[in-house]
Amino acid sequence: MARAQRFRTTATTLAALVAALALFGTGTANAADPKVAPGGNFDLSTWELQEPVGSPGSPTTIPSSRLQGPDGYQDAYFYTDTRDGAMTFWAPEKGVTTPNSHYARSELREMNRDGTAANWSLTGTHRLSATLRVVSVTSNVCVGQIHLGTGGTSTKPLLELYYHANGDIVLGTENSPSGGQTLHTVGHVSLGKTWRYTIGVSGGNTIDVTVDGSTTHYPIASSFQQYKQYFKAGSYNQSSSDSTTKGARVAFYGLTVSHS
Repeated sequence: MARAQRFRTTATTLAALVAALALFGTGTANAADPKVAPGGNFDLSTWELQEPVGSPGSPTTIPSSRLQGPDGYQDAYFYTDTRDGAMTFWAPEKGVTTPNSHYARSELREMNRDGTAANWSLTGTHRLSATLRVVSVTSNVCVGQIHLGTGGTSTKPLLELYYHANGDIVLGTENSPSGGQTLHTVGHVSLGKTWRYTIGVSGGNTIDVTVDGSTTHYPIASSFQQYKQYFKAGSYNQSSSDSTTKGARVAFYGLTVSHS
């Protein structure tokens, strides 16, 4: 009986260890080190950071080489939360914006490991998965994007995933490279609660979105086929004012990308 009890105890311990390792693999709060920069908890070798500072129309960007490692870059707009280790993005309502947007952002842009900008074809399967919580938001915030790369003149996203102040999670799919967006409510999570999403494309013609285990699919218009794509993630605030204290703060506990 003692041996059986020891076996059950060992099995339980191993199961707990496996579960803990699984959590670490997704970069959850329980596994993150709150004493290091975001690059010490997350693989940022394929990301570059854009912040809501710099000169008008030209926000500051931080290259991957400066983001990586436990002593990597962090500041007031991009930092590790010292309470739970979350990679945190802060985008105030007043900040430097890109020429094609009225809204400030603290946001990662997908890169290749050689430092060039990611720019992949719609063919194949491409996934961006995140575990996160929205800490504060005035109106709504974009927490993930698939954005158009080269292939034409459009500067639009293929899709944007928004979190609204009322808790609704809304997918915006672009109608065409010329513009126009259709909104789809894909989930609901109370402010401050942790949730998960995956945004991606498959087969060259389908958008796949999963929010907390619930998956929906949307067709990709043929007019997008000429364009390459790339992922973005962080806090892209969707409201603006003269306030530097109001805005959107988003905490990430996991962030992974896959291409096949």
